[in-house]
Formats: sequence, C-alpha cells, structure tokens
Amino acid sequence: MREETVGALLVMGSAVGFGTLAIFGKFAEAAGLGRPPLLFFRFLGGGVLVWAFLALRGDVTLLSGRPAWSAAGLGTMYAVLTIAYFTGLTHLTAGLSAVVFFTYPVYVLVLSAAFLDEQVTLRLVVSLVLALAGLGLILGADTRGATPLGVVLLLAAAIGYAVYIVGGRVLSTSAKASVLTAHVLTVATVLLGLRWYVEGATLPTSPTQWGVVVGIGVLGTGVPLVFLYEGLGYLQANRASVLGTAEPVTTVALGVLLLGESLTVETALGGALVVVGVLLSQIEDPVGALRRLARTQR
Repeated sequence: MREETVGALLVMGSAVGFGTLAIFGKFAEAAGLGRPPLLFFRFLGGGVLVWAFLALRGDVTLLSGRPAWSAAGLGTMYAVLTIAYFTGLTHLTAGLSAVVFFTYPVYVLVLSAAFLDEQVTLRLVVSLVLALAGLGLILGADTRGATPLGVVLLLAAAIGYAVYIVGGRVLSTSAKASVLTAHVLTVATVLLGLRWYVEGATLPTSPTQWGVVVGIGVLGTGVPLVFLYEGLGYLQANRASVLGTAEPVTTVALGVLLLGESLTVETALGGALVVVGVLLSQIEDPVGALRRLARTQR
C-alpha cells in the first residue's frame, strides 16, 4: 500500500473520531455533565491513551529544546481553540457554528502554500469547494440568534486549527508524531485543568458521566490525534484538510443512528458532495484514472 494511501486512511480515521465529539457533547448535556470537566477529561483521557501507546511500543521520549517549546505552543493553542470553539457554540446555532469552523481548510491551503511550499492545484481547490458546498447543505446556516462574538470565536478556532495542522506537519519532521501528540495533550490537559479548578472543580458523579468522559477522551481525542499526526507524516497538509471534512458527515450520520435525528434530502446530497470532494482530492490524475477505468471495462 502506498504511503499516501496509508496517510489518507489515517487522516480519514482521525476525522471519523473527531466526528464523535458533538455526539459525546450531547450525551454529556443529557447526563448533566458540565463543560469544564468534560474538556479536562477529554484531554486527560487522550493523553493517557497516547502515553500508554508509546510505552507499549517502547518509545517513551521526553522532548527538550525547540521541539519541547513547540509542543508547548501547540498544546496551548489547542486548549485555547477548544475553549473558543465551545464558547462560540453558546452564541451560534450548531449548524452555523460548524459552517464557520469548517472554513479552516481554506486557511490550511493558504498556510501550507506559504510555509510548506505545497502546491495548490486546481483539482485541490475544486475538491475543497465541493466539500464545503456539501457541508453547507448538510449543516444549513440558521443565522437566528447569532452574535458577532460567536462568529469571531468560531473563526478564531478555525484559524487556530489550521495553524495547528500546518504546525504539526512542520514538527513531524523533527519529532515523532505520536511523541509530539503526547506532549501536546499533556500541556492542554494542564491548562484546561487549571481553568476547571478556577471555575470550581466537580468530578463526574454517575457511571453515565464517567462513560462520556472516557469515550470522549479515547474515541474523540486520543485515537484521532494519533491518527492525525501519523497521517500527516505521509500526506500533505492541504490534502489532509479536505479529508477532515468527513468529520461533520460522521457527526450527522451518528446523530441519525444514535440520537434519532432526521435525514433530509439536503443532508444526503451534501454528504454525497463531501464524499466526491474527498475522493477527488486523493486522485492524482482524475482524467487518467477515468481512462484506465474505461479500458478495464472494454
């Protein structure tokens, strides 16, 4: 299997994992679990998982010097953009929040072209447009009750996530992706733990609440982050950002299956556009691929 194919599968797996975050958020709300402990245990659980993975592989390494400071910066950024994202959700509808946040692939394209010398091709631009158009159909954009503060916070989170992806791609050349991820999660855990303590720390009190924090830590954070950084070692950041649009598609699908949410024609069409955009971003030569397919059918 080609390295780029492996990278694409890892990034897709990461997107699917991150797509569970909103579902766990709904479960947390239903279980009466507050946001500060949810975010703290999200990163704590993810960090424990990644460090355990490194220990099993015999690859526990403490970063020092520039890689350590870079990991601290990424961890701080991740904590801040997480707070910005969840705070912005209180000022916008869920659909509009997702539409605003998932403009981040546009910023990844710009940043990767500027700092990673990655080529921005017409095919990649078209695939991104198709994916974002699909997201617009899936999520809708109900602007009722929206506030400028909410838009600013979600845009800040989107830009921060784009910087995080591109920064991860740069740092993956000087430190192992999984080791870097472990340090990023540790920093984010400490910062979110301090925030939780200042606001008044209250532990989960029921098996359901503990199930939610374990699930969001493992499935919604630890596994997706390992997959993301491992995938970025094989794949260009701009292509990874397009694959990331599979995240809200996963959220919608899980909402239908687990929460009984409705599936509309617009949602189905939007999902199809996202799939087409993702597939197009991964085909090096679409015209040549179609010609080869036609020859095999003769």
